[in-house]
Amino acid sequence: FVHIEDVRSSNLLSPTIFHAYKALLSPCWMGSYDVTGLPEIFVMRHGETVWNLEERWHGSLDSALTEKGRAQAIEMGQKLAAAGVSSVSHAALSSPQARALRTCDLALAPMAITVEVCDDLREIGIGAWAGLTPDDMRAGWPAIEVESWMDVYANAPGGEGFEALWDRAGRVLERLSGTAILVTHGITSRVLRTRAMGLPFADLAALPGGQGVIHHIRDGVHRTI
Repeated sequence: FVHIEDVRSSNLLSPTIFHAYKALLSPCWMGSYDVTGLPEIFVMRHGETVWNLEERWHGSLDSALTEKGRAQAIEMGQKLAAAGVSSVSHAALSSPQARALRTCDLALAPMAITVEVCDDLREIGIGAWAGLTPDDMRAGWPAIEVESWMDVYANAPGGEGFEALWDRAGRVLERLSGTAILVTHGITSRVLRTRAMGLPFADLAALPGGQGVIHHIRDGVHRTI
């Protein structure tokens, strides 16, 4: 029997479904990150996609932004402009995946902000489960127990795993030399923000998620715009 948690809620990492997973974490990589001198960052997730509506897992694959997703991207750009973001003072890095780049086009192009593609901002890989629905997983891998949606990322056949994502999120932060906009994906955003706040992996569940919002971190303090 395989149970996949419904991921449509904006509270994607509720402590209720996360607590059982903590015991599986390896202590060699889940520790806190030194954020001394880390520049101010604005972290954006791509807008809603067709597969988000269909409850399909993207991983390394892509689907188009919905009408709502395009509107979310435009609104995020307006929020950045209202926060004083400009091409003069802010750099922008984006995941290479199409849904993130399309979000950049809609959000950042009106401000003439040049976007640099950063492979380390891609979404966590889920191997053979990319593009599948929960029903597909249940049918194809009946022997794999998945108690929460977080187990999907930990147990996906051929998946990347959290440790590798934790490492590359650190690489993104280490390369920053000034205030930056980071356009990425749901899980990568959460790991990235956890590290940017100097928190251990176990605290990741407490961070807010959702689409159409911007997460701002400065001096280790997180706020949602």
